[in-house]
Amino acid sequence: MMAKAVAAALTLLLISALGTQGKAPARSAIELRCLCIDTYSKFIHPKFIQNVNLSPAGPHCKNVEVIATLKDGREVCLEPTAPWVKLIIKAILDK
Repeated sequence: MMAKAVAAALTLLLISALGTQGKAPARSAIELRCLCIDTYSKFIHPKFIQNVNLSPAGPHCKNVEVIATLKDGREVCLEPTAPWVKLIIKAILDK
């Protein structure tokens, strides 16, 4: 019973927080700068994630960027050092 209440509270918190943080700006054909202005580090359940793009550090940006496309179409920049994001990256690279 307690686990369901905690899960429901976390889901509501996640939904309310997603609209305000970690947004990725629109991309042009050739990007010469970082895509992520801000990153989101709180857990997002994988069932809400449709796709994840990894952009390694390079001349265009000194940061590794992890951009998740959610099932509702929004793009969210994830914090690459967050433990749950590291697990997603490892799962993608192991495929």
